[in-house]
Parts: sequence; C-alpha cells; structure tokens
Amino acid sequence: MTAFDDLMAYQRETSALGQIAGRLGWDQETVMPRGAAPQRAEEMAAIESVLHARRSDPKVAEWLDQAEPGCEAGQAQVREIRRSYERTIKVPADLAKAIARVTSTAQGKWAQARADEDVTAFLPVLEEVVALKREEGAALAQGGNIYDAMVEDYEPYTTGSQIAAIFDEMRPRLVALRAAVLDRPAPQALERAFNETDQMRLSQKLATTFGYDLTRGRVDKAVHPFSSGSGSDVRITTRTNETDPFNCFYSTIHEVGHAAYEQGINPSFALTPLGCGVSMGVHESQSRIYENQLGRSRAFTGWLYGQMIDVFGDFGIADADTFYATVNRVHNGYIRTEADEVQYNLHIMLRFDLERALMAGDLQVRDLEAAWNDRFKADFGYAVDKPSNGCLQDVHWSVGLFGYFPTYSLGNVYAGCLYQALRDAVPDLEKQLAAGDTSCATGWLRENVQQHGGLYAPREIIRRASGVEPGPEPLLAYLERKFGALYGL
Repeated sequence: MTAFDDLMAYQRETSALGQIAGRLGWDQETVMPRGAAPQRAEEMAAIESVLHARRSDPKVAEWLDQAEPGCEAGQAQVREIRRSYERTIKVPADLAKAIARVTSTAQGKWAQARADEDVTAFLPVLEEVVALKREEGAALAQGGNIYDAMVEDYEPYTTGSQIAAIFDEMRPRLVALRAAVLDRPAPQALERAFNETDQMRLSQKLATTFGYDLTRGRVDKAVHPFSSGSGSDVRITTRTNETDPFNCFYSTIHEVGHAAYEQGINPSFALTPLGCGVSMGVHESQSRIYENQLGRSRAFTGWLYGQMIDVFGDFGIADADTFYATVNRVHNGYIRTEADEVQYNLHIMLRFDLERALMAGDLQVRDLEAAWNDRFKADFGYAVDKPSNGCLQDVHWSVGLFGYFPTYSLGNVYAGCLYQALRDAVPDLEKQLAAGDTSCATGWLRENVQQHGGLYAPREIIRRASGVEPGPEPLLAYLERKFGALYGL
C-alpha cells in the first residue's frame, strides 16, 4: 500500500459516513416524525463531529505530502482532498458540531414558522445560524472576505465579486425583457384541479423519461423539492399543488437533472471527492437544462400535452401550441421555484445581495423581513403578501447554506452555454424531444459533463463541454429569442 492508496481508502470511509449524514437529512425532510427533531439534531451533531475529526486528522496531511498519484484522476483526487483538508482544519471542531446541531433544529423551526406565517418564531434561531456561519466564514477567510469563503463551499474558485459582475451584466437585459413581455397579453392559464395522485404518477413517468434510474433512486414528497445522495443511492423529492401540476412536473424534471448528474458519474470515482458533482453551479446547469431548455421546449411540451390528456382528460387547453405558451407563461409571482425563466434570475439576485449583507454584518437578522419586502417591491413592483411568499419561502438559510443561492443563476449561465453546444451536436434534437425521447440530449450531457464528476474545475468542465468561455451571452440570447417569439416582441 502506498501513501496514495492509504489516503484513498481513508477517504472512501469518510465519504461513506458523509453519505449516511446525507441520508439522515433526506429522512428529516420526508418521513421523520416531527417529534424526533431534537434527537435528530443531536444525531447530526454527533456524525458531524466524527466527520470533522476524520477530515482534519493530521495523518491526512502526511499522506498528502507523500502521495504520488500516477494519473490525471489521481492528481485531481489529491487536489480536492487537499482543498477540503485545508478548509476543514481552519474550522474548530466544536464550531462545526454546533453548526450541525443548530441547523438541524432551525430546519424544523423554519418549516413550522412557514406553515404558521410567523417570521418572529424563526428569527431567534436564524440569528444563531447567521452568527455561527459568520464565525465559520471568518475562520475560513482568515482576514479575507467572509462571503467569498462561503461561496467556496458551493462554487470553488469563484468569488462574490465575480458573481456580482456577471449579475450586473445580466440584470439590464432581464429587466428589459421582463418589462416587454409583461406589456403583452398573457397566455391562457390552467383553471381546474388536477388530482395529486395522478400528478405523482405522471411525475414518475417524467423522471424515467429523463433517464432517472429508479433502481438506484426514488421519488418522494417534501415541502421543498431536493435531490440527495450520489452513486448508487440518489433520491429526489417533489411536491404537488392541486391547481398547479407544473409545480410537480417541473420540480421533478429539475431534481432528476441533479440526480442524473450523480448517477452518471464514472463509477470508479464512487465515495471519493471526484464521485459527486464538482460544484452547485455545474449541478444547476444540469437541473436547469433538463427543466427549461429541454423540458419547456416547444417540442417536449407537445409530447407532455398528450401525456396530460391521457392522464387528466380534457383540461381546458385547446392544442399543443397553446399548451407551450401556458407552460412558459410569464406572470407575477412570489415563489422562486415557480418563477418563469425570464424572472427567475431576478429572484436569485435579491437573495444574493441580502445574504452578502448578512455575512458582512451590514444587515441584521431582525431587519431581514423588511429588507426582503422592500427589495421585492422595488424589483417586481408589488408587495409581498405573506411571509411564506417572502423571506420564509426557502429552506436554505435555516440550514446554513449561505453562498449557495448564486449558484442557481450560475447554473443558468452554464446551461445556456451547454445548450448552444448541444443543439449543434444533436441536429434533430427537436424531433427527438417531440417523441418524448431525451436519450440523445441526456446522453450528450452524461458524456460531456456528468461522467467527469469532480475531475475538472467548474468553469473548465463547462468550457470543455461547450467550447466557449462560460458567460451569460448564450443564456440571454436564448431567453430573448424564445420569449420574443412567444410574445411577438
């Protein structure tokens, strides 16, 4: 056994324990009894303590110094283990354990506060989360920018300033497109109830249509849809709304994009740093291209229209063209996950600016609701009507995911680049999608993105796959072309 072999054996055990922690999180959001929350917080804290100790063990540093990987993948393994180790040793074990405990507790309090429309019930525990995350950020930054240290967990080698520059480039064209579209008559909306059991049945079919392997996964319901796990156990959740089946269908397709990424990674990378998605931005590129460029295309919605008639009968939409416009209807709304493609990134920019202010100490938690409501009114032109449509709508801050939100829009940017290349690579893409066949599209993504896992840095994998330097122009051009045609601009 060489030092590299010892390092990788140890890493696989650590990764396996991390997967167990992830499964506890999945259970907490799906089937865990509500009364188990305090005990689960202790369980999560205990396993985080074990993981932190393993990740910061001095023998990892010794193996890293002695390791001599003989191939590109081995070199990437060492690079990523070293990056993780150097970050972990900066964070005190007691702090990591405290964060795990309080975020587990905060998640349950957030869900209850959201259900009760009671922001004040959530703010005390959110203050604890923010204080602990700022402490962690300061430890990681070591005198540098705290928010940059947070972003590094989700989008390595990227800073808040770089993200802000991308958003500044995107915002004017998004705002102009939004204004132009909303100045035109809105397409027909759905106006009847859709049985929620039937929604889940069609949701399962959509999952397999997009290549989700249900022998290594499952579809459940949760308050906030998510994907969890990697390798041979990758689970997704969705949600249902009796009057809005698109919420269920496109949440499912979105989460399948995440799950397909994890299921598509080279099996030899399993339970190693390369055995999961390289960043949340690249992860979102998969979920967003599955959901939007493929799932909301004219070709695929034509197929979906037929499927919905088979399941629900006549549901009041006259033909496939009308249905395409309904699926892509731009409309006022509060919820990020239900936002149309034109407005989605504006929701992310709001969150990005607020969480940067929270991490910098420029915004206090007690003022968060007012700051959110003021910013929303300024950006969208109407007032937030209730907390569950405002600052309580997302789970992310309750579980300490500061620096995560901007990766959603980075994922859209990356998806724009990938879709441009995909169309060139699969000339008859629309014909295939019209038949409900996504295999060539998802196969191209598996070959060019998914199989590599964490082998390459985020921007490098997008550059390799798309042949262009990642930037917002392909996304903006796609949005202007699509919605310009839909709304006759």
